Amino acid sequence: MSDKQHHYPVEVVWSGNHGSGTKTYQGYGREHEIRVAGKPVIAGSSDAAFRGDATRHNPEDMLVAAISSCHMLWYLHLAAVAGVVVTSYVDSAVGTLLEHANDGRFTEVVLHPLVTITADSDPVRAASVHEDAHRACFIANSVNFPVRCEPRIVIESV
Repeated sequence: MSDKQHHYPVEVVWSGNHGSGTKTYQGYGREHEIRVAGKPVIAGSSDAAFRGDATRHNPEDMLVAAISSCHMLWYLHLAAVAGVVVTSYVDSAVGTLLEHANDGRFTEVVLHPLVTITADSDPVRAASVHEDAHRACFIANSVNFPVRCEPRIVIESV
C-alpha cells in the first residue's frame, strides 16, 4: 500500500474580546469556537485553572478524548476482524499534565476501557486486541509521552 497524505482543516475563532482585546492578561476571555466544515461547532476555552470557562471544552480535554476515541475505533475494528464481538465499550481515560513555571506538558495518558463482549468471544483475545489497537492508533503514535491502556474485559451476561 502506498503512502497517503490526509489533511484536516480546522478553523479556530477567538470570541473572547470583551472590549479591550488583550490589553491585560486578566481582561480578555479565553472563549473560542472550533469549526470544521459540515460538523457542529465546538465551544472551546482554556482550562479553568488557566482563566478559562469550565463549561467549555479545553485543548487538554480534547487531546485526551482524541487518544481515547482513536484507540476505541481501532479496537472495535480489530476486534471485529479477530472475531471478538463487542457489545459495549466505555473508556474513562485520564491525562496527566505537569505544569512548570513557564510551560507544561503531558506526562502520560492512561486509558481505562471497560469492554463487554459476548459469551462466545475469547476474553484473552479481547484483551490482546488492545495491544494491536495501541500500535495502530494514529494519535497515540503522534504524541511524545506514554499512552498506557489498562483494559477490563467483561463477559455479557445472558
